[in-house]
Amino acid sequence: MRGRATKSLAIWAIMAALPNLAVAEISTVSTSYNISGLPGLVDLPTAEVAPDSEFVLSYMQYGPQARGALTFQVSPRITASFRYTKLADFGGGGAYDYFDRSFDVRFRLLNESKYLPAVSVGLNDFIGTGVYSSEYIVATKSFMENRLRVTGGIGWGRLGSRNPIGSLGSRPELDYGEGGTLTTGQWFRGDFAPFGGVSYKVNDKLTLKAEYSSDTYAREVDVGILENKSPLNFGIDYKLSPITNLSLFYLNGETLGAQMTLQFNARRPAARSGLEKAPLPVAPRPTYDAQTWSADWVSDPTNKTDLQKLLADELAKDGQGLEAMALSGNSVELRVINNRYFSPAQAVGRATRLLTRVMPPSVETFRITLSERGLPLSTVTVKRTDVERLENASSAAIFDQAVISEANLRDGELVRTPDIFPRFKWSLTPYAELSLFDPDNPVRTEFGVRAAASYEITPSLILSGAITKAIWGNIGTGEVAPSNIQPVRTHGPIYAQQGDPAIEHLTAAWYARPAKNLYSRVTVGYLEQMFGGVSAEVLWKPVDSRLAFGAEVAWVKQRDYDQLFGFQDYSTTTGHVSAYYDWSNGFTTEVHAGKYLAGDWGATLAVDRKFNNGWTVGAYATVTNISAEEYGEGSFDKGIRFTIPLEWALGQPSKGKSITDIQSLARDGGARLEVDGRLFEWVNDGHGDALASRWGKFWR
Repeated sequence: MRGRATKSLAIWAIMAALPNLAVAEISTVSTSYNISGLPGLVDLPTAEVAPDSEFVLSYMQYGPQARGALTFQVSPRITASFRYTKLADFGGGGAYDYFDRSFDVRFRLLNESKYLPAVSVGLNDFIGTGVYSSEYIVATKSFMENRLRVTGGIGWGRLGSRNPIGSLGSRPELDYGEGGTLTTGQWFRGDFAPFGGVSYKVNDKLTLKAEYSSDTYAREVDVGILENKSPLNFGIDYKLSPITNLSLFYLNGETLGAQMTLQFNARRPAARSGLEKAPLPVAPRPTYDAQTWSADWVSDPTNKTDLQKLLADELAKDGQGLEAMALSGNSVELRVINNRYFSPAQAVGRATRLLTRVMPPSVETFRITLSERGLPLSTVTVKRTDVERLENASSAAIFDQAVISEANLRDGELVRTPDIFPRFKWSLTPYAELSLFDPDNPVRTEFGVRAAASYEITPSLILSGAITKAIWGNIGTGEVAPSNIQPVRTHGPIYAQQGDPAIEHLTAAWYARPAKNLYSRVTVGYLEQMFGGVSAEVLWKPVDSRLAFGAEVAWVKQRDYDQLFGFQDYSTTTGHVSAYYDWSNGFTTEVHAGKYLAGDWGATLAVDRKFNNGWTVGAYATVTNISAEEYGEGSFDKGIRFTIPLEWALGQPSKGKSITDIQSLARDGGARLEVDGRLFEWVNDGHGDALASRWGKFWR
């Protein structure tokens, strides 16, 4: 064992040193995807990578298999994928269909160079039941100006099942228990076998593929759902549009199949941006003379009132609100409510332009404070002279002159804009819900209408609620999963069935700034679909800090299944302490530790990649003091999540966003209370890093 480990370390050391030998590195970006949704040939992996930040949805069908995959190029070297597969008649003779969830990850060890190939190492189905469990090291080399690519590798597990050429010890039988745990005891163990293939790019749309597979499909053959007549697989990939690929393939010498792939990139908007109405240009001041630039106007109080009303009216036309203003002879401070722009810098830039058109010439210093839910978040200070001088320069030029600082908390210095509060808002919109991974019906949907309203009594005291009415769907027909602990989430199908119509939430929320760098929230009412009660939270987050800490405590009671006004007998106190850190390279980490809804204690770790345009893609896992057997299938709570700004999809200014959370299973362990308006989610967007990262829209 020691010798084997030493040899493995030596191999890794050699591989780690290889990049130092390479010159003129080539990224070897993928031209197409295999039937697992990863950059590859037909069924085999290659050492290719997708373009950084690419997000891929694929659906494949062949013979007894149907497979959907979600793949993300996490970084230029790391690719991750989640797959859901249906194997029809897996029990043999039509006994039952088998549904499998699996995760894959791949790491690019070496970029291609003039003399060396690209090299990647990967793990397939490394956490779960192990139906597709395999590991591999693969190399890909490009020829003929990247049109021809040749791939070769060695694989273990399923990829080591055909004509193995050696072995690294014995590969233990997988005891996956409840599933969802790392299969580390199997990684790179047992027989290994060679595989390889070629792809040829005929033109920008058409790619041909052929491969020799080292996978014998032993499980599928054993239960009689397919035959493996040949190790050779063939495929054709055709690009129907810039984001859509259609693949046809012939597998195992007997089976035809097809795959559709949709490719998006978080860095590239789906719709052409800049469709909003252009801002008014900066209005330069007249040439200096003592009378025109005099500050004597400030001695007449009506001038301040008139200027505040004029500015409030102009900001309202731009989709913003003027919460309050302080005005002197040479400076002005605004508290602006950004109702329209996803980029806070765009809201600041537009307010700055309006100030040049409204303020008298003597006003030289502009201080614009972003306000959300009545709380000042941060202040951007710019000199009017710089704004006039740099209007046609880059956004970076004005950023170099601006100062982002802690917001002014002295409310007494500002004058509230009359008639802006109380404020009532309502909406009537369609909604769609999706339930995934029920073994009896993996995809369940529901469509209906949602009526929502909010009443802002003051900027920081808000009443809100929403009622839903289903029109069509089958989410409520799902089976209730058995649970060994208090059922706080597994009864979701019962809530869906009986809660129609349903009070989605009905709350009163109060937000405050107790002190510098501190934010607080208290929310009371029907907090979410399954629980009501009271939740209190505090957050420490300096405006220029990458680190934040929070604490939350709640007393809640379980709601009746009809989701109206009644409650069940179960109640609990739940809460967490939290830490947030921005690594300044696009990645952020969250840790939440405390007591969950079912009474279990533990912690949640989440890692997200955030993009300047508002996209986020991440994963999380929760481990608590309940055992895998008590938790049930899946062993512990985990999932992936992503946020897509509507502005990215539509090309129009919008603060809206689509939030998707995909859990392989919704169990009761590690279940956290859902509360609208948690502090870090929106406070951080109004702070220095968010302003700086999206500053490119200052002049838009």
